Amino acid sequence: MRSIDLNSDLGESFGAWSMGDDVAMLDVVTSANVACGFHAGDPAGILRTLKAAVAKNVTIGAHVAYPDKVGFGRRNMDVTSDELTADVIYQIGALQGLAKAAGTSVRYVKPHGALYNTIAHDRRQALAVIEAIRAIDSTLILVALAGSPLIELARNEGLPCIAEAFADRAYTPQGNLVSRREPGAVLHDPALVAQRMLRLVQDGTVEAIDGTLTRIEADSICVHGDSPAAVEMARELRRVLEHANLSLLPFAGDRP
Repeated sequence: MRSIDLNSDLGESFGAWSMGDDVAMLDVVTSANVACGFHAGDPAGILRTLKAAVAKNVTIGAHVAYPDKVGFGRRNMDVTSDELTADVIYQIGALQGLAKAAGTSVRYVKPHGALYNTIAHDRRQALAVIEAIRAIDSTLILVALAGSPLIELARNEGLPCIAEAFADRAYTPQGNLVSRREPGAVLHDPALVAQRMLRLVQDGTVEAIDGTLTRIEADSICVHGDSPAAVEMARELRRVLEHANLSLLPFAGDRP
């Protein structure tokens, strides 16, 4: 039976400001990309999310980002390599400490927002992130945009890496994500999203924004936790995949 991982970005609430429904999403996903405080999240909220993930047996990943809470980590930054490496080490370390207190461990790293998109193609920043992960824990798995040069680069540097697709984002014919600044970049229809991802898992293709089919091979599917219909979308996606006899399993598995 073919298996696929479902992940979502969680732990992004900050103080009185609420983002997403972590508890409901943890009933659906198999992996949780938990914010580390740079783009979103505060320590108390992150710890609550981690404890809820433990209760649901959901695998934990560090959702590292540029230091950009005002822009929610979605603004590009020309950070020096040394600074970026230190920032990523700092974030992973913070989440590792909170995860240990919650009775779990960090199994992978998924960069967020602008950092994710930048290192997909920017070799200098990509190497800085890879260096950070290898320095703190070389067994951590890097999650990267499917089809991006980052995947081969990470593997060549000795870092395990898996490819990810996005359920609620539109793709260009070249297999890249459509910019959020463009109309139609974010998808909202749960039924449409579920059928798109079923095709991706079964056939390795997704319909691009111009209607053509583009090939994408992925080990994990992300549903953004801050989308208005995120939980409904994730539930429908899981229902459709399971109905097609696909197994939902975390790509990173568990460890003490």
